[in-house]
Amino acid sequence: MKKFLLIILLLSATHKETSAQLFPVLGGQRAGISTAQFLKIGVGGRAEAMGESFIAVANDASALYWNPAGLVQFSDNQVIFSHNKWVVDINHEFLGAVYHLDESNAFGLSFTALSMQDMPVTTEFQPLGTGEYFGFGDIALGFTYSRKMTTQFSFGGTIKYIEETLDKLKMRGVMIDLGTYYWTGLGSSRFAVAVTNFGNNLAPDGDVVLIGKRTKSEWQAFSPPTMFRIGFAFEPYETDMNKLTTSIQLNHPNDNSENVALGAEYTFSEPTLNSSFFLRGGYKFNVEEQNYSFGAGVFVPVSFAKITLDYAYSNFVRLGTAHRFSIILGL
Repeated sequence: MKKFLLIILLLSATHKETSAQLFPVLGGQRAGISTAQFLKIGVGGRAEAMGESFIAVANDASALYWNPAGLVQFSDNQVIFSHNKWVVDINHEFLGAVYHLDESNAFGLSFTALSMQDMPVTTEFQPLGTGEYFGFGDIALGFTYSRKMTTQFSFGGTIKYIEETLDKLKMRGVMIDLGTYYWTGLGSSRFAVAVTNFGNNLAPDGDVVLIGKRTKSEWQAFSPPTMFRIGFAFEPYETDMNKLTTSIQLNHPNDNSENVALGAEYTFSEPTLNSSFFLRGGYKFNVEEQNYSFGAGVFVPVSFAKITLDYAYSNFVRLGTAHRFSIILGL
């Protein structure tokens, strides 16, 4: 197990210098080639506090976003709401629900929305504003199905409709997510692979009136922000009251360089109260602008549901910070 982690770290550290590489390296040359960037904004206080190193953990309703195979890694029917106070006054919301048909089959529904305040319209002749305002917003609707094939192996898929609105222009498309989850049989170690936001190139629809009453109606198409992830997680220490979960993840986006994320979660459980407290931390390597994150959470059962509250703080080098709050209701 230690050798496996060492190999992953060496690959991420030396992939730019070696010719025999796991992935092709184009680095920053790929930046800016994909659209629908809101799909890359992570969901849930737990996953974000762990540095987004989460696809091999993914055992709650936030798996709707991270790894569809994770829906059968827990038994409760759950509802999740995640609020993200993103950079530059952008709000990002996620709502999802997971229902288990039986112990081997589960499905879920999810809704994502990104919004901001309307902005003034400016031109080169009226740089202070024309008196008009325009809006920008994104939504995504997803349906997820997950199946446990054996006690060790699970898979899942999501089909989602996305829509991006910029003033009078709208861009629509359909994408899929695919994920697998495998328990190795070596202690609590598990291995996961996920491919998200896979689909056709997207181009806006609509007409824009330019200066001089010229009309533009043809727009360039861009690829969706497809992401390939490999993750590994295990518990190096676990008792009835204390548990430490660690995770490492290699990310390969189609619009940027490869990067590695590390995450950890400490769980303190109180058996008499049937409640738990969580401390989490994470770090991203080779991710421009982003680096460390941390957070906390609490699990408290009440008469009508099992409630989990999570918070995450994500640091940015120049853009400031992001705060995420999420609540999961288990039924």
